[in-house]
Amino acid sequence: MNNIQTITRRRFLELTGLASSGVVLMGSLTGTALASVLDEPAGKPLNLFVSIGTDGVVEIIAHRSEMGTGIRTSLPQVVADEMEADWNQVKVIQGLANADYGSQNTDGSRSIRDFYHIMRQMGAAAKHMLEQAAAERWSADSSDVSAKEHKVYHRDGRSLSFGELAVAAAQQDMPELDSLNLKDKQDFQYIGKSVPIVDLDDMCTGRTTYGVDVRIPDMLFASIERTPALQGKAKSFNEAAAKKVAGVVDVVKIDGSPLPSAYNALEGVAVLARDTYSAMHGREQLDVQWDLGDHASYDSASYIDGLAKKVSSGPGVVQRERGDTDKALAAADKSIEATYKAPYLAHAPMEPPMATAHIHDGICEIWACTQTPQSTQRTVAAALGLDQDQVKVHVTLLGGGFGRKSKPDFSVEAALLAKAAGKPVQVIWTREDDIHQDYFHSCSAQYFKGGLDRDGALSAWLAREATPPIASIFNADADIQGAGSLGQSFGTIPFAVPNLRIESHKAPAHMRIGWLRSVYNIPYAFGVGSFMDELAHAAGKNPRDFWLESIGEDRHLTFEQEGLEFSNYGRSLDDYPYDTGRFKNVITRLTNTLAWDEKLPAGQGWGLAAARSFLAYVAVVCKVEVKDGRLSVLEMHTAIDAGTVVNPDRVHSQMEGAMIFGLSLALMGEITFENGQAVQSNFHDYPVARINQTPQIIKTHILPSDALPAGVGEPGVPPVAPSIANAIFAATGQRIREFPFNKTFSV
Repeated sequence: MNNIQTITRRRFLELTGLASSGVVLMGSLTGTALASVLDEPAGKPLNLFVSIGTDGVVEIIAHRSEMGTGIRTSLPQVVADEMEADWNQVKVIQGLANADYGSQNTDGSRSIRDFYHIMRQMGAAAKHMLEQAAAERWSADSSDVSAKEHKVYHRDGRSLSFGELAVAAAQQDMPELDSLNLKDKQDFQYIGKSVPIVDLDDMCTGRTTYGVDVRIPDMLFASIERTPALQGKAKSFNEAAAKKVAGVVDVVKIDGSPLPSAYNALEGVAVLARDTYSAMHGREQLDVQWDLGDHASYDSASYIDGLAKKVSSGPGVVQRERGDTDKALAAADKSIEATYKAPYLAHAPMEPPMATAHIHDGICEIWACTQTPQSTQRTVAAALGLDQDQVKVHVTLLGGGFGRKSKPDFSVEAALLAKAAGKPVQVIWTREDDIHQDYFHSCSAQYFKGGLDRDGALSAWLAREATPPIASIFNADADIQGAGSLGQSFGTIPFAVPNLRIESHKAPAHMRIGWLRSVYNIPYAFGVGSFMDELAHAAGKNPRDFWLESIGEDRHLTFEQEGLEFSNYGRSLDDYPYDTGRFKNVITRLTNTLAWDEKLPAGQGWGLAAARSFLAYVAVVCKVEVKDGRLSVLEMHTAIDAGTVVNPDRVHSQMEGAMIFGLSLALMGEITFENGQAVQSNFHDYPVARINQTPQIIKTHILPSDALPAGVGEPGVPPVAPSIANAIFAATGQRIREFPFNKTFSV
């Protein structure tokens, strides 16, 4: 007898009593909105984002993907604040893919900075329409009515609830958005407050819908054996053996596309079955024989060593230049040079990619843990030969994303298989699939040479890099970084050095390259932040003081006059200037909170690094201990200036997460390739930091600012690795110019 029972996450919570426990129902505390993941609005629409029911429930569309950042809370709380809604009467609805919303691409740390003002306008517009409806009901002048606390009040004290006004308000004309008066900062009720996330109850009680939770009647499950190397082709496979496995329904070959790979499905052989176990077991019987193609001999170790040799031995393409760097280096009182290397990295979200497709009635419906519903819509439509409006994309919650789930190849797989099977199909990626067939974060090699004058001031800066570009997934011939990528901490150093030259070398890609949380800021900030520390010690100066002196006077930087077309993360320098005063302030404010100048016990050291990324300014200070060859990170402190903050709790959460994410990469993050194939496969050889590897103290300081909102989800990551490396030097006198650090120490 088979006594094994399948226990779902929901059933586990029920059996353990957690589903009814007040301990986990923190989301039930006063001030929490209602949450709904897959519903569509039921109320009367006032605008694209806001509907109101006659019961008074305000439905607000969250058109961005929720992957732990709290964006399904933060954007609605902006709307609710401007429309004077009671947060307890707000229901958040996850938006479908819809170009009318504007960009739904939830990456680049831009959800708040791109939609803060728009969401304020949507809330203010809804409030205006409610007020107009009340004025008409009372035959009153609009100046005599005002919304407050989920009602509209007349000056004489009469009031109507939002629910009573819902139908009439929906019939009002939408006001001109620029004509609306938005709230003053001192009147904010929710903006700037740590509102609990709307999904908390559902997360704690197992009611949330992630990609793997989607169920459709008569659905099949697919497990795919994909090419282990870029552009590999399946020569043969044992279809008969796979079909002998109980529960297996079919075997379908997916043809790979020619380069560039873009978001297309990889070459693979899919086993379709009535349950995941049968699909995976059937896949094990396929015995696929591969022609690994042009990249079969690729070896990442020799490739990265080759990049390092290239950047350290000869000039590249000049990307930015000021003064005469060669002459200044020759005349320097002291000069030093160093080469840094960074490995390939995987995203490794806790939830691997998952997608379900159902083709029916002339449309294709997709349910996916996607960061990019519109890109999913476009790519699936192209793969199936449909118009975009024939593809309906439902966004589930994401168990982490980090940029991986902004590439919709897994949704394309589900759509192709649903078409082949004539039934709904859910594609299941295993952890091994996710790490083996990732859009990998690129490796990098960087060379620096710096000159110091007799006062120890920075007089010359030469920097070269070679990094396979993300552009290669869209243009197979792309093999050198562009200005947009160099604008991520490498080409845009803020130092007031009179002589400077930034160069790039070619570095062709040998696998799918993609953006990972903080993108090129990760390797570039590691090189820049580490070399600044080396220069400080060569100058005999405190690293903090050397950073501040090298940045120089408060000013707004531009780079075009020096040859670099700075994209500024897609925003104008008028709205988001590169402000050296704010850059210095995070360094000063953070180090002032710590015993930065205190002499530490032998084997311990402080390390500092800072970076501007995604329009935010971040400094990180780490304390480490090295004892008997073992590296321990004891403390991590960070300061962030991200402009106006909507939800401080979410900023703290994301910065703390960034510290752990950066720590994991710095200590243990590395993907290697042999014979064109990723060697690592799961958390045993591509680990994330465990509790015993994390600091006892992690603190975030959010600096108050009235500037426009900047990014938060990614800026905390880049300074982590260099701050740890610099702390290691302070503790041991040993320079580490390559991560992960477990190559040198046990961790």
